[in-house]
Amino acid sequence: MHEETHAVTRIGWLRAAILGANDGIVSTASLIAGVAAAGAAQSSILVTGTAGLVAGAMSMAAGEYVSVSSQSDAEKSDVELEKRHLAADPEFELEELTQIYEQRGLDRALAEQVAVQLTAHDALDTHLRDELGLTSESAARPIQAAIASAASFTVGAALPLATLFFDRGGSLPWTVSAASLVFLALLGALGARAGNAPMLRPVARVTFWGAMAMAATIAIGSLFGAVG
Repeated sequence: MHEETHAVTRIGWLRAAILGANDGIVSTASLIAGVAAAGAAQSSILVTGTAGLVAGAMSMAAGEYVSVSSQSDAEKSDVELEKRHLAADPEFELEELTQIYEQRGLDRALAEQVAVQLTAHDALDTHLRDELGLTSESAARPIQAAIASAASFTVGAALPLATLFFDRGGSLPWTVSAASLVFLALLGALGARAGNAPMLRPVARVTFWGAMAMAATIAIGSLFGAVG
């Protein structure tokens, strides 16, 4: 038996999970590195990192839920509109479907035959898939996206936060930055593997932008520490 597993079937939660984990690592590591570079006490750094983890996870969950809910609302609106069109003018909808198949390479006679048979089987599902590109795999799932994003942010943020228990000295900004770049590289590799994509570009992309963010916060923290 021939079986195929496509990445598109998990694109909804995968996108939210990768985004959440990436933000968790970068934002928390940047907070810790910046505050540590400013010369803050260990307790203050820990409180800052923990607050960043909690606030970030809640923000990611709320943001994902709101944005994906908007997508879901738009999809539902399109479904209702397509239902009305099918009820009001089925002949026009059949011709529309026929032309879609013609544009994809079928001759007129075969396109008509395919359109008639698929319409008889499930007219609404056929139009949603072939006219609007809406499928069950790509459907918006707000709760799933919110949970995946919040959970992955929490895990991502916990990684740089854990470095506080291994380095309590002046080298903390560099320790947390180096560790976080390793975490980001692993995340890029994991995301590429889950998406069946080459690893080099995702790894380079996440580590580069993570390094830029942490470098900026260390510079700002050092500046404020020097001024203070």
